[in-house]
Order: sequence, then C-alpha cells, then structure tokens
Amino acid sequence: MAEMLTPLIEQRADPYIHKHTDGYYYFTASVPAYDRLELRRAKTIAGLPDAERVAVWHKPETGPLSELIWAPEIHFNQGAWYIYFAAAPTREIKDGLFQHRMYCISTEAANPLEGTWTEPKQIETGMDTFCLDATTFTHKDQLYYVWAQKEEGIPGNSNLYIAPMDTPDAIAGEPVRLTVPELEWETRGFLVNEGPAVLIRNGRIFLTYSGSATDENYCMGILWADQDADLLDPNSWTKSQKPVFQSDMENAIYGPGHNSFTVAEDGETDMLVYHARTYTEIEGDPLWNPDRHTFIKPIKWDNDGFPVFGKPSMVE
Repeated sequence: MAEMLTPLIEQRADPYIHKHTDGYYYFTASVPAYDRLELRRAKTIAGLPDAERVAVWHKPETGPLSELIWAPEIHFNQGAWYIYFAAAPTREIKDGLFQHRMYCISTEAANPLEGTWTEPKQIETGMDTFCLDATTFTHKDQLYYVWAQKEEGIPGNSNLYIAPMDTPDAIAGEPVRLTVPELEWETRGFLVNEGPAVLIRNGRIFLTYSGSATDENYCMGILWADQDADLLDPNSWTKSQKPVFQSDMENAIYGPGHNSFTVAEDGETDMLVYHARTYTEIEGDPLWNPDRHTFIKPIKWDNDGFPVFGKPSMVE
C-alpha cells in the first residue's frame, strides 16, 4: 500500500537540501516574504522542520538586490560555502518579465549558520537579461554552473544554460544553451525552462528542470548525458519528450517542481526534494501565495538506470 506524503516543511518553495561531510543536512528555500536568505541544519532530514532558522543575509532597502529574493541554493565548492540566489531591483515587470539577476555570497566558516558572509557578487553570463535558478555541480574535477535565462530572440521566459566555472563565483567561457521551452507541457501558461538540478548516477549526468506556469501546470522534465561526453556540447544531451513528475489531481498535490536532490541518512538512498501546492484556487496574485510546501520522497531506479519519481503524493 502506497503511503500518502505530507509536507516536510510548510511554506517553503524552491527547496534545496545539501547533505554535508560534517553529517548535517543544510536546508534553504525561498521564504514567502522574498526578503532574506535563510539557513537551517539538522542531523536528520526529519529534524529540519523544527531546526533553528538563521537569516544569514537580508535584502537592502534599495538597489539592484532590494526585491524578490528567489530560489537560494547552498553549495560547498572548493573549500567554502556559497549561496547562489536571484534578486531584482524592483517588482516591476518589463517586457513581460521580472528583472532578476544572479548573485552569490560565501563564507569559509565550518558552520555556515555561524559564518561571516561576503557581500553579494553578481555572476555575469554575458547576457544582461532576466536570469535565475543557478545550481552548480562538479564532474571530473570541473565545476559547472547551470541556470535559467531569457535570451533575446527566443520566445518565452527562460531557457537552460551550462558553463564551466573559473572560480565558484565566476563562469569561464560562453554559456551553452541546453534546452528551450518547446513541448506542450513546458509551455502551459508561460514558456518556461527553469529550476535545474543535477544528479550523477549510473554512468549518466541527469539534469531535471521545471516547466510551464507555477500553478497546477508546473511539472518536471529531464535531460541526460553520458558521464564521458562533452557536457558543453548540446548534442551530448537527450531531452525527455514527456514530463517525469507532474500534478496528481486525484490526490490533490499540484504543480510539483523546482526540485533538488539529497541522500537519505543511510548514505545510499537518493531523495527527491520539491515543492507543491495542495489546492489550485489561489486568491489574489499567485506570486504572494505562500502555500508552496517542501516535500521529499525516495527515488526509485528502473532497469536501464534511469530515475523513477512516481507521483508527488505517494511514497511508492
């Protein structure tokens, strides 16, 4: 009998959980006020909901980072902690888009909740357009940056890009476009590819992402490449023509997406972390609706070595 899932943490969208070598799980996410970067840590995943919440950075009152702090991720890269996030100078929408750019802060403290963090640094991509949802991963000793960005001349809100990193706060080389919103399930409400997350398993690099508007149409897709392929060659990547994780209308879990990956306490079981809503009728501006909750569930693997995510409402 499948077990119905309940939220791990309520009112936290764009969740990211990092299991570190110190034995702690570190959690960050967008807070409903979009005004700060918040961390918590615990020895177990189940301990995260009640863990102390520490705001390590607050947005200023004015300037380029004064509004809409979105989708932070905490990574340990090259001996220091980095939080990657997006911020906007205003809530104004121009040409159909917000004005977010990508930034990072860092600390060398062993415990990032107690660290002194650097001032935010913008991560330049060579394109001065709406961008957000950066993640990083290391493969064969090379650090990579993957993110979502608007490109002039391509319809829609954002595409996904990859670039090697020279340092954890700067890319090296030209961005490589991996996918654009083109399929029916990526273009409901808005044309969106965003929220990339990377999982390296079974000889492949798996890159999940989210598409469509952030209502019940929001869902997850996947790209993959061979671990020995040139990850900066778009032809190395294959894109699923169908979503791999989507709303479970029957069991009232809607718009699952903007996922990340972590590992269970056993050190072996891969876990899918994602947000979803439990109702569809949103009053007022959906942007300010706080009820996207963090969920987590184990991933299964098929005989070909591909992840099986199942339904967002169930532990199968």
